[in-house]
Amino acid sequence: MTVTYEISGAAGLIRLDNPPVNATSQALRKGLLDALEALANDRSVDVIALYGAGRAFIAGADIREFGTPTQSPSLPDVCLALEHCAKPVIAVVHGATLGGGLEVALSVHARVALPDLLTGFPEVTLGLLPGAGGTQRAPRVIGLRAALDLITTGRRIDADEALSLGLIDQMTSGDPRDAALRAAQDVLSGALPTRRTHLLTASPDPAALDAATARMAGRHPNLFSPHKCVEAVSFATGPITEGLAKERALFTLCINSPQRAGLIHAFFAERAVAKTPEAKAAPRHIGTIGVIGGGTMGAGIAASALLAGFPVKLADRNAENLKKAHEIISGILAGAVKRGKLAQDACDMALDTALSLTLDLAEFAQTDLIIEAVFEDMALKTGIFAQLDNICKPGAILATNTSYLDVNLIAAATRRPEDVIGLHFFSPAHIMRLLEVVVGEKTAPDVTTAGFALARKLGKVAVRAGVCDGFIGNRVLAHYRKVADYMMLDGATPDQIDRALVTFGFAMGPFAVSDLAGLDIGWATRKRHAVTRPAAERYVTIADTLCEAGWFGRKTGRGFYDYTGTPRVQPSQVSDAPAPNDALPDILNTARQAAGIVPRHFSDTEIIDRYMTAMVSEAVRVLEDGIALRPIDIDAVFLFGYGFPRFRGGPLLYADTIGPDALIARIEQYATKDPHYWQVPDLLREMAQTGRSFADLNSAYATEH
Repeated sequence: MTVTYEISGAAGLIRLDNPPVNATSQALRKGLLDALEALANDRSVDVIALYGAGRAFIAGADIREFGTPTQSPSLPDVCLALEHCAKPVIAVVHGATLGGGLEVALSVHARVALPDLLTGFPEVTLGLLPGAGGTQRAPRVIGLRAALDLITTGRRIDADEALSLGLIDQMTSGDPRDAALRAAQDVLSGALPTRRTHLLTASPDPAALDAATARMAGRHPNLFSPHKCVEAVSFATGPITEGLAKERALFTLCINSPQRAGLIHAFFAERAVAKTPEAKAAPRHIGTIGVIGGGTMGAGIAASALLAGFPVKLADRNAENLKKAHEIISGILAGAVKRGKLAQDACDMALDTALSLTLDLAEFAQTDLIIEAVFEDMALKTGIFAQLDNICKPGAILATNTSYLDVNLIAAATRRPEDVIGLHFFSPAHIMRLLEVVVGEKTAPDVTTAGFALARKLGKVAVRAGVCDGFIGNRVLAHYRKVADYMMLDGATPDQIDRALVTFGFAMGPFAVSDLAGLDIGWATRKRHAVTRPAAERYVTIADTLCEAGWFGRKTGRGFYDYTGTPRVQPSQVSDAPAPNDALPDILNTARQAAGIVPRHFSDTEIIDRYMTAMVSEAVRVLEDGIALRPIDIDAVFLFGYGFPRFRGGPLLYADTIGPDALIARIEQYATKDPHYWQVPDLLREMAQTGRSFADLNSAYATEH
């Protein structure tokens, strides 16, 4: 049974058992309410204690109930029943006690924690606020300032911090049931005081509320729920019945917000992408990792693997490159120590023992996984793979970190193409969560699942991609990035385009991103494609002109922006942003005159519409070509690798909010001026005819597989 209870002396013990993490399903809620009522009516029971079986007390909501009508009893009803129970009720909290689990704990009369407690309010990350009394009870227990921090950030805290805040009353150890029985006895003896949260008062703190309001305006200008969190907490200083009613009304507003749908979609995307055609194959074992290339990417991949506990051998043909790579890796690990993510002794061991440097690829003979991360040059990469083919043991996985190149051609340089796969990391590799797992024509299923298993160990989100130029993300990027250049040539300025897209929700606009990545990277790609570029394609030379001047972006001090002077604040941003390159107006004028273009005005709305329509149209073609398995895979790529606004859920979820008819109308309108670039994908026309959405395509794939 999901909830059971027993009586031991004068103590009634309620056991929650809803594997794997005791989520607050309808069965758990009803079972808890029934057990509470039974014990409250039993005259032999003087105190009631709750505890969770397994690895957590209550880890939060049951994700299977997301998007469905709430079934009785609701969690707020359960919390009220706990709070108003005539007998003292206590809880032993352990493991993940998050969201609704913490709200349940705040409703009882005392809280005892085991050392493995991890608690907090993650609702804001899903576009919600704590809706079962969390915004009203937490301020009464720990004060407005601390409650605002937990509720508006969604951060998780450990048992020590929870104790210091007063969120829990005592720490203990041992088995949850034993701890519950001891805590119940402590209540009976007076060693553990109890108090009813609704009888506590939260002291007014206008300064904390003002600071939180300003912080949300600065950090989350495009989001809805963080601001509603602050508003809900502001009612905690009044009568709790009024505060709970206000909280519920604000919670309902969040539930009905389009942002909540986007954030929930993003939440599920991380799980959906793991379902692949190869998923049933047991992953090939990876115990040791080799990395080839001592540049920024190679060093970042090596650091990511070290942080995950892998022994790493890093190779480069240049000793100076290895020295620089070691410095980069040391800096990354030192940063992890500073942030409390890595113990100093673990850092020392990683650098002194787990990491080794070599100039000789022959040292990879017994390595399980080798990741090549050298410059994007096919001859260079195929040469390395031909060497690895002669060096590495049978069954070793040979991976390329290419961003664009044909993985099948790289695999063909070996006699073991089934062992070759693309593992496309994103820079900085130790931070970016996306890993495109590029499956070649002959890649073995257990090599594919090994890529997904590696991603999990590295804390990354793996998305399966087929082979084409740029795979999923960079193929789509190469297309929609052109429309930004077209708008720039036709009259918009780079900083205007960037500001419009920051307003839409991107952290940075495309020109700022190009400067950050390095303009020379795109320049090299354009030169590689020059021979095959269609004659009908518009070609914008502005970025090339910047590169020819030696301006590659941030790393050279200039690009579309100037990074050498004092930063200025852009109207749509709260953080300092660089000024545009003062040479850019002349470059723009020269390019426009050469193309015979009279510049025109672009509104922010038109900038966003053109940019997003271009992104969606190429994403649909990626889906048509089978490079991505389903729409949600494309959404995941852009959410976790390209800074797409999480609250919008991804480009194809966003496309569903527009609809295929409107998208087709836009494309056909834009095509009157540029029919080569603006073409309606066949799949989009089919969707308009049948009334299907991208959500329907996701559901159909899930049903078929």
